[in-house]
Amino acid sequence: MTKHSHHTHHSGSSMHRVPSSGAVEHGYPSGHLGHLTEHEEQALVDFKTLLEEKGLYKPGNPPSHDDPTLLRFLRARKFVPEDAYGQFSETEKFRNANEIEVLYDTIDIDSFEASRKLYPRFTGRRDKRGIPIYVFQIKHLDSHKVAEYEKSTQTTYSRAKTDGKTPPKLLRLFALYENLTRFVQPLSSECVDRPHPDTPITLSTNIVDISHVTLRMFWNLKGHMQAASQLATAHYPETLDRIFIIGAPMFFSTVWGWIKRWFDPVTVSKIFILSDHDVLPVLTSFMDIKDIPKAYGGELEWSFFDEPAWDEETERICQWENGYTAFPNGPLYWQAIDEGKRLECLAVGTKDGKDRRERVCTITRAYPPKSAEDTLVSVSQTEDVTEAESFVTPNEKPIVNGEVPTANIAALSIAEGN
Repeated sequence: MTKHSHHTHHSGSSMHRVPSSGAVEHGYPSGHLGHLTEHEEQALVDFKTLLEEKGLYKPGNPPSHDDPTLLRFLRARKFVPEDAYGQFSETEKFRNANEIEVLYDTIDIDSFEASRKLYPRFTGRRDKRGIPIYVFQIKHLDSHKVAEYEKSTQTTYSRAKTDGKTPPKLLRLFALYENLTRFVQPLSSECVDRPHPDTPITLSTNIVDISHVTLRMFWNLKGHMQAASQLATAHYPETLDRIFIIGAPMFFSTVWGWIKRWFDPVTVSKIFILSDHDVLPVLTSFMDIKDIPKAYGGELEWSFFDEPAWDEETERICQWENGYTAFPNGPLYWQAIDEGKRLECLAVGTKDGKDRRERVCTITRAYPPKSAEDTLVSVSQTEDVTEAESFVTPNEKPIVNGEVPTANIAALSIAEGN
C-alpha cells in the first residue's frame, strides 16, 4: 500500500485513507436504539411529543411509526427535534400525496422487477455489523436502456394516486426504498449473528462498480443518479452507511470534481473510492470474504442480475409457509403478529391485474418489543467500541492529497470541507 507522508491542501477538500469510521458522522451503533446518550434519548421523547401534537404520530402498540424510523430522522438532523420535524412532515406529506403504501402494495410485479435492474441490488449478504450489502453495477445503464425504462414507467402500474408532479420513474424508485426499509432491513434486524443483535438495522452498505463506464455514460446518467440521491436524502434519511466505489477508470479523477456536486455533502462524506489493489483489503475489513462477490475478489457466487444469495442465518430464522421455500420476486414486507412476538412476511403487488397477498414465512422474534417504558436503553458516551466497529489501525494516518483522487491513490474518503 502506498504511503503518503506529504500533506497538501486544496480548496478546503481533504481525503483520508479508508477504512475510517470517522468519515461517517454517526458511526453505528451510536445514535441507534439501545445506544442512545441521555441527550439523544430525551430528543426522541421530545420528537414524539412534537409529532403527536402536530397529528403526525400516534403512540400505542404498535405506534404509527417505530422508534428506529423516528431515530433516522433525528440522526439526519443532529438530534434537534424541531429540525427533524420539518423533514419528517415533508416526508409524510409526500408519502400521503403519492399513496406510497398503496403503491408498494399494488405495484405490478414485473414493473417492480424491471426497476430493480437499474438501481443497487441486494446480494442477500450482510457486513460484519449485520448491515445489508447492496451492489450497483453501472455499466449496464447506457442511455438507450435508461430512456427505454423511463418511457416504460409512464404507464399505470399501481393503484396509488399521485401528486401529479413527481416523475413516475421516481415513484418506482420509492417502491425499491420501501423494499429496503420494510423487507431487507427488518429481516437483517432479526438476524442475531452480529454485534448488538438487539439493535435494529436501518442502514445499508453499497458497492458501486463503475468499471467499463465511459465519460459519456457518466454524463448521461447525471439525471438518473442525482434524482435518486436527492429523493433518498429527502425522504429516506440515514439509510446509507457507506458507498465503496470500485473499478474507477483512469479519467475518473478528472470528473470526480463535478460528479460529487450531484450529491449532498453528507452523502459525499460516505463515499470511498478504492483503487484495484485496495478493493479486497478494504472490503474484507468490513465484510467476511464469503459475503463478497467473486467479481470483487471474494467467494460469493453472485452476479448483478442474480436474486439474493441468502446466508445461513436468514435460512435458519425463516419458517416457510404456503409452499414457499424461498422469497419470491416482487414487493415483500414484514408485519407483526402474535402481539409482536412473531413477524410474518407478506408477498404483495399485482400480476396481470390480480392482487397477490400471501404469507411467505414467519420469524419468531429474538427481541420482541417490550413495553413502552422499556424501549429506551441509555448508554454513556464512552461506550466500548468492539473490533467489528472500529477499523482504524494505529498506523493509519489520514492522508491529504489533491482536490480529486488519482488512479494511484489507495482507498480514499472524500469529505467536503466546510
